[in-house]
Amino acid sequence: MIIVMNLGASREQVNDVVARIRSLSLDAHLSEGEEHTIIGVVGVPLPPTLDEMMEVFPGVERVVRITTKFKLTSWQFHPLKTIIPVAGANIGGNAVTVIAGPCSVESEEQTISTAQAVKAAGATLLRGGAYKPRTSPYEFRGLGERGLEILALARAETGLGIITEVMTPADVELIHPYTDIFQIGARNSQNYLLLEEVGKAGKPVMLKRGLSMLRTTRSFGAKLTTPLQRI
Repeated sequence: MIIVMNLGASREQVNDVVARIRSLSLDAHLSEGEEHTIIGVVGVPLPPTLDEMMEVFPGVERVVRITTKFKLTSWQFHPLKTIIPVAGANIGGNAVTVIAGPCSVESEEQTISTAQAVKAAGATLLRGGAYKPRTSPYEFRGLGERGLEILALARAETGLGIITEVMTPADVELIHPYTDIFQIGARNSQNYLLLEEVGKAGKPVMLKRGLSMLRTTRSFGAKLTTPLQRI
């Protein structure tokens, strides 16, 4: 459910609505735009008369129930573009964030020199893999924790935030202090135990498109469903 406040609704009116929502053991998420403030209501069960209850509050323009399962990411629930602050940079909105770096961390010299180069070129975050999934078990699969330590050195040297891949739920705690963003690779994009674990970690997550995921696009008014390409 979302509650749309009137244009020019006062802070006190917004706070009164939020306080009433929380008094019902529900949570309230504020989305404040240039014109309207939208309050998202989260929790179960929603009282059946909640619509009528909230519509009488001063400053409320309308109440809308959302039936989609992914409420927190719905454009109805969260109509403004999300801005995520990471290591001094803002990801989202109208700005383009450049993330660059080696596929695999291979040595301290390689990683720090690359970090210096990508920072000089305008990148704001350093990408590097300490744990690398490979098709062949005989290929280089990363330096593990030593690779994470090298990434930390590069961060200290350049000030760039770090993004690195996590492959198993057991590695989340180890990687946590070394990275600013967890990367989930295409192979793990439907590894639900891993997704749940990084979701609890309190840091941003970059989820790559899975090999078998679908997307919906519009072309000449027709609705098409096509396989996603890897990014």
